[in-house]
Formats: sequence, structure tokens, C-alpha cells
Amino acid sequence: MSSQQSTQTMKPATAAKKLGVYLPATPAGFQEGVVTRAELNELQANPPEWLRVLRADGPHPRPVVAAKLGVSISGLARAGVTEALTTEQIEALKQERPEWLEKERATQAEVRKEGARLKSLKKETDAPDA
Repeated sequence: MSSQQSTQTMKPATAAKKLGVYLPATPAGFQEGVVTRAELNELQANPPEWLRVLRADGPHPRPVVAAKLGVSISGLARAGVTEALTTEQIEALKQERPEWLEKERATQAEVRKEGARLKSLKKETDAPDA
């Protein structure tokens, strides 16, 4: 067996997802190449200016938008939000508090509450009788 390891690479879309950025907003060089595990680790440890700006100002991918708004990705889809949003647009939605946002936040809160209840119930049933 050889001790030499091949360099692990990933598609730009995978790397963008791991970095939490919207791929079409990344530089062309990032979109067109492949990213090695070492390069990804370096980007995470020492983000270049373009990555810092994207993370701060966006546009953000749907998972990030959903998290910043406190809703699910499905909730965004139900509301018709299919585009990447900037931090400014997200903040505007938070200020406007449209009806769909309030409804989806309530739904998300119920989902989390139910998840916590089920986790607690499982913990109780898995605990051995003392």
C-alpha cells in the first residue's frame, strides 16, 4: 500500500457551500477552477478581502438568508423568495416584518420546540431505570 495521498479537490459549488457564500458572486477564478482541501482550509483561516465582503454584505445563499431571517429554506420558497439577498435586503425585511416572515418565524419556532420535546422524550426513554 502506498503512503502517498492524492490531493482532495472539490467543485467550486461545494467549496462555496462550505464557505457559506453565493457562488455566482465569487470571483471568476474561484468559479472556474477546483479547490483543494488545503486551499479551502486557507480560505477559512485567512479569508481574502472578496470573501470577507461576501460574508458581510452578500449576496447570501438561501441557507444563510434563511438563518439570518430565522426561517426555514422551505419557508423562503413558500414566500416566493428564490433569489440571493444582500445583508441590506435582509435587514429591510426584518424592519418591514411582512406577514409571511412573521408566519414563517412562528412555524420555525414550533418546529424547534417540537424537536426539543422529542429529543427530551427520547432522552427519557433511553435512560436506564435507576
